Amino acid sequence: MDRYEQFRQAAIGQGIPNDEIDKFAGQLRFAVWLSGTAPGEKVVGRKGGLPRLPVGTEWPTDRDGFALPFIASVDCAALPRAEGLPLPADGSLLLFLRYEEDLLAPFSPDEQPEYARVLYVPAGTETAVPPLPPELDGIDDYGMPLLIPERTLSAWVEADLPAWMDETDELTMEGQSDDVNELFNDLQHFDQLCEIVDSLWPGPGNRLSTLRIGGHCREIGGSDGPWHEMATANLKNRPEAGLDGPGTEHRLVQDWVPLAQFYTPSDFHYGCFLISFEDLAAKRFDGMRSFTMFSE
Repeated sequence: MDRYEQFRQAAIGQGIPNDEIDKFAGQLRFAVWLSGTAPGEKVVGRKGGLPRLPVGTEWPTDRDGFALPFIASVDCAALPRAEGLPLPADGSLLLFLRYEEDLLAPFSPDEQPEYARVLYVPAGTETAVPPLPPELDGIDDYGMPLLIPERTLSAWVEADLPAWMDETDELTMEGQSDDVNELFNDLQHFDQLCEIVDSLWPGPGNRLSTLRIGGHCREIGGSDGPWHEMATANLKNRPEAGLDGPGTEHRLVQDWVPLAQFYTPSDFHYGCFLISFEDLAAKRFDGMRSFTMFSE
């Protein structure tokens, strides 16, 4: 029985109508959380250190030729499966981000990010560890090493609900889109459904994630989040679409997913790589868009 069916059966058992269960389940996502390995845990990836690049592939750089710091690698075949998240069945994902510059770069939904990169390495590809680019042999403006110390990662699956479900007071809901308000009004057993999720998947306790794949996008700090920025950019670039801002954000949330979310070594910058479900399923990782957030 998969996790969605677990949720469905638990809700049916409490007498909640099927239409409410379906609507709520449409907001429920499952994310793979990664953190440092504890003794005996399976290694599914590595944070920091040097990447294993396909033989003949150069270290990713920005347009000025500056090497992008390596964040982490994950082994897709070793990751636990999360329902609704169409990750590759095998191969590896390599994540690179120059977070200080990415924070300041204009966000574009139509162009590949200059300061972030995701490389997918298919299973069976011959790889090698490249030498460290000279510009990464140092520290950043926060005194943190550009070469992140290597550590192994383990993984588990967590349930994830959109942020608005944590704040459903009248004032907060006034700022939500019509779609979200209509959904909330239709969920007469909202609190009960949330309690079912909490009871089935009570969370990791005090264990914090180093990296998250899938789920919903977190919004860090006080600036506008990625969905608002992407919606605004879409409206500026395509005014003929005639979509309202909040409605556009709601559609983006339905169609896109965080490929990776992580704190950077500075602790002030939070990396968020976004990708459409369609591109993720097709392994089109050049469709990734990066949105670095500042935590203060």
